[in-house]
Amino acid sequence: MTKKSRARAAGVSAPAPAAGPADPAAIVRKLTVEQKARLLSGASFWSAAEAPGVPPVYVADGPHGVRRLAPDVGDVEGALPATCFPPAVALGSTFDVALVARVGAAVAAEARERDVDVVLGPGINIKRSPLCGRNFEYVSEDPLLAGEIGAALVSGIQDHGVAACVKHFAANNQETERMRVSADIDERTLREIYLRGFQRVVTRARPATLMSSYNRVNGTHTGEDRRLTTDVLRGEWGFEGLVMSDWGAVHDRLAGIRAGLDLEMPAAGEARVAEIVAAVRSGALDPADVDRSAGRVVALALAARAARPAAGTALAERGDDPETWHDDVHHALARDAAGRAIVLLKNDGGLLPLAPRTRLAVIGELARTPRFQGAGSSQIVPTRVDDALAAIRDSATDVVFAPGYGPGAGSADELADEALADEAVAAARDAGVVLFFAGLPQSAEAEGRDREHIELPAAQLEVLDRVLAVNPRVVVVLSNGSVVRLSGFADRVPAIVEGWLLGQAGGGATADVLFGRVNPSGRLAETVPLRIEDTPAWTRFPGTGLHVTYGEGIFVGYRWYDARDMAVQYPFGHGLSYTTFAYADLTVAAGPADGVVGLTARLTVTNTGGVAGREVVQCYVSLPGSAVPRAPRALAAFAVVDLAPGESREVELVVDRSDLAFWDVRADRWHVEGGAYRVEVGASSRDLRVAAEAEVPGDAVTHLLTPGSSVGEAMTHPVVGPTVTALLRAAGLSDDVMIMTQAMPLERLPYQPGSGVTHRRLRHLLGIANGPLATLLARRRR
Repeated sequence: MTKKSRARAAGVSAPAPAAGPADPAAIVRKLTVEQKARLLSGASFWSAAEAPGVPPVYVADGPHGVRRLAPDVGDVEGALPATCFPPAVALGSTFDVALVARVGAAVAAEARERDVDVVLGPGINIKRSPLCGRNFEYVSEDPLLAGEIGAALVSGIQDHGVAACVKHFAANNQETERMRVSADIDERTLREIYLRGFQRVVTRARPATLMSSYNRVNGTHTGEDRRLTTDVLRGEWGFEGLVMSDWGAVHDRLAGIRAGLDLEMPAAGEARVAEIVAAVRSGALDPADVDRSAGRVVALALAARAARPAAGTALAERGDDPETWHDDVHHALARDAAGRAIVLLKNDGGLLPLAPRTRLAVIGELARTPRFQGAGSSQIVPTRVDDALAAIRDSATDVVFAPGYGPGAGSADELADEALADEAVAAARDAGVVLFFAGLPQSAEAEGRDREHIELPAAQLEVLDRVLAVNPRVVVVLSNGSVVRLSGFADRVPAIVEGWLLGQAGGGATADVLFGRVNPSGRLAETVPLRIEDTPAWTRFPGTGLHVTYGEGIFVGYRWYDARDMAVQYPFGHGLSYTTFAYADLTVAAGPADGVVGLTARLTVTNTGGVAGREVVQCYVSLPGSAVPRAPRALAAFAVVDLAPGESREVELVVDRSDLAFWDVRADRWHVEGGAYRVEVGASSRDLRVAAEAEVPGDAVTHLLTPGSSVGEAMTHPVVGPTVTALLRAAGLSDDVMIMTQAMPLERLPYQPGSGVTHRRLRHLLGIANGPLATLLARRRR
């Protein structure tokens, strides 16, 4: 039986919370300068200021739960309990936008229960280096996947009357000197890698708010960068919401207002109000800029008020007992999401799934004391926590446990505790299978500091070596917020399960996968390298002298490894299943040059195994012979397909034309290069099962020729190219000289003896070239 399903490489579109009947501009006109200035700063740590006709707005950290704190409390210990869903590192590995949207909806429901108007998330910064201490809060090394997951979460939140805040805009890819460092990035790399995910979320999910980052980009603080915050974000992408600062990120408030930074958080006090008022009265600050930002604050406040429950407040109705918020439905959703996020990296000999009667030795304190989220502003006080050890004991009949290492074992060189190691070896010796839980302590990954290495704690590795000496049937279960080096033992254990940080229900989800109640379908959203020295940013991270150069350019993550044909431990998109899948009958068709669709791929996927399973079908696109440097392949679409044993399904993957474009630095715009695009579909970036090509029509050439343009650019120009080439050929230039001449600026041709190009003729050629093109450019930019 063949069924047909559709999976488009596009985020879930959802509107921001609708504004109430009042007119924000009319309200702003009635306010004094002082009242307007006060609206541009928080009233407390977690709330925006109010004014006549303007209710306060309450914000809370997220995005994988609601950290609702008292107005002037910043410590997570004072937060109200909420469901701790899997963090972004895990949600990204699901590749499942529908599931992520459900998580967003649940987060919104709990936010509304706690009188929260804005959830501060998702975080969609690119994982430039595995050393970034905040990678657990981010989705992927790939901008399309980060944008898809981010858009789904925003839509899930905002479909249920709560605003989302996409962060951190932009290029917040390290924690070292995060408040001062300048991310120095060329324009093409900035556009294609570090802004692309934000562009996708803004244009497809329309978030109500966006948070600027701490860092600078090319020397300018992001909250003061008018080009980013107004020209690109609002002008090019059509963002209509509010831009707020990260907490304490404001450097020059007046410059920020001019740039389009609407709301400074947290409360900056009356001194800030006085500063803004004085600048307006002295003429240093345009009143229109203040009105514009105040209007956005008012619009958000009115939308929040309109979305609140009609009868009373949720907290007043529910009281202060945390148990009243205990929600079995949300805990079950957290468990489902965690199970879908787990990645089966290796399963030699079909060691997994486990039979309930298998004699098991569970080793590792992390099995009993789980690490389920990262440290910092995203930390949630959970409603409850499931541990894997208890869930395994509920699933099997014969389980022995040994902690193996202490809860404080965290450094790369700390030695194992002999007594604990001996106990672990004794437990492992007679077991049918050993479940060895390994991972990073909380101190290794946290907001505000980067990692020093990607090694697992030495004490854990030492115990693992000793366990393997007495029992080779070991399943390593990992718990980490970003990748760790596995090359020291990956070839010596038959099975590895990447458990990431899975939220409060991760223990039960881990047991679900280990015993086959859930067939693993998680896929790596980031490459696992053989060693840190192989990673793209290794020689430049975290920079020096308050500058970090993004010298790897667009070659981030799998793009880097593929461009160098470099071996990795596990590639982007990798993940095994307890069943097998076959791919066949790929066909690819190109869309028109003036259409939205760039490529449409259709293929048949079949479950060729004996159990039901979920496959993540991944579509990668490349353009061999491109005029600009490109990665050998880039993720362009994906689909999640559930199949019963023996079932086949036709899968359609649609690649938007915009996702085929590169950023043309000469034209300062996106450009789709025409040519035969290669489409490869498979189970990972290096497990590509079927391939086909399609001829994609290119965009019209839009480069204006100037005296500084090269001769080569003039020779390839569609209008004057033949004339310029003929003139040079008529001059009798040899092939070698012709090649050298192509690099010469046009303005120097009149000075070259025998070139046949005078100043007058050059001006005439430029006029012919730029006349129709200038008109075309003007029309496209209107």
